[in-house]
Amino acid sequence: MIETVQKRPCALLWDESFLWGVMAWQALKAAGLPFDLLRSEDIRQGALSRYRMIFVPGGWASNKLDALGERGLERIRRFVADGGSYLGICGGGGLATQNGLGLLPIRRRSSSERVPSFSGRIRLSPNAHVIWKDVETPVFWIWWPSQFRVADPNVHVLAGYEAAQPDAFSSDIQVADGESVGWSGLERRYGILLNPARLHGEPGVVEGCFGRGRVILSLVHFDTPGDQNGVLVLRNLWTYLSAGGSVCPETGTGSAKKRSDRGLPQAGRRTGPALPPAALETVGEIRAAVGELIAAGAKNFLWYWRNPLLLQWRRGVRGLEYSTLAVMTGEIAKRLGEPAALGPEGRPALPEPLDPSCLQENLEEIRGLLLPFCEKAKRLLLLERFGMMNAPLSPMVCEDPGISRLRRELFGSEMSHGGEFKRLIDRVDILLYSLIRGE
Repeated sequence: MIETVQKRPCALLWDESFLWGVMAWQALKAAGLPFDLLRSEDIRQGALSRYRMIFVPGGWASNKLDALGERGLERIRRFVADGGSYLGICGGGGLATQNGLGLLPIRRRSSSERVPSFSGRIRLSPNAHVIWKDVETPVFWIWWPSQFRVADPNVHVLAGYEAAQPDAFSSDIQVADGESVGWSGLERRYGILLNPARLHGEPGVVEGCFGRGRVILSLVHFDTPGDQNGVLVLRNLWTYLSAGGSVCPETGTGSAKKRSDRGLPQAGRRTGPALPPAALETVGEIRAAVGELIAAGAKNFLWYWRNPLLLQWRRGVRGLEYSTLAVMTGEIAKRLGEPAALGPEGRPALPEPLDPSCLQENLEEIRGLLLPFCEKAKRLLLLERFGMMNAPLSPMVCEDPGISRLRRELFGSEMSHGGEFKRLIDRVDILLYSLIRGE
């Protein structure tokens, strides 16, 4: 049957992705791939009917479940069952497992069974598949992934882990250094599994079917900044999953459909209202406060920038939250002050749908949450640094009552985002989404 409604290739789920959503958004734009940003409410309202594929980037799967709600989860299940494709990276992969959407009959290993803090480059052992087309040396990036437990023969492993590269890290230990010192003693000291050799042979990318739809779940971040192999795989995935010819052979015909336009609207000179000077001042205050916070951590030897989006931090402090805050507020500042945001008179201009007074209110709300957060966080970092001098410090458990109290206030009691940080980053997220959704 000839398709009467031309569907767009891909919807990228923005909610509860934060830094990982920015990473995915940047990677897809850099690769020239077509996609639209969607929120959970859009999915609950049936927006997936306009797409061939949904891409769920990293982030805490439990938070994504809450954001989607049962109606949103059922919309995704129905979309895939009817022949849509699902691509999940890291947390987006975890969302599709048995404890989440249930798209594939696989589970995630518990933290005590896996290497929970590995990050960096790792060589894969890929099995024959079109997504590896033109990849000559299969070295890719992973960022603190879970590990899949695959037992069902209908789930196909597209690639397993082979060898961690010497410049990768397990917690805050570079792999080359861990190999030199010996992992067994380090594991006793840290109280967690660290040796990346434990990853050898574990599945990194898997594929299966749910109804008529294909599902690919990857613990490998093909959206890592600057990863040319990742760009190749993303383009191959778009051809495979969103071209309309990937319906599962068990029940679907798999006949190719006409592709929609692969071009995306490009951001040009904005013609909306000029950005109020007060808003520019508020953006400057936000950027200065975050800059001072990041500088405080660097001055105290707690972290450094590993790539444009991610800090490398010492065990015992949180680093992902600080990376997230810096990157997302930086993107807001870029959208409001970069040359592409200038109006015809050379003054910063807004995207047409945004109201200047509403923007100012949003910025002031963010500033009101951020400034006290940064002051408390700088104090926490100092306490954590000095605490490390006395004993190894865990990011979750600490006997110092001052450190424990500040941690609960700022981040909550779980590793998933909570506390003052979650209230702050939710507001940052809403504003950033409104600024980039049409680009």
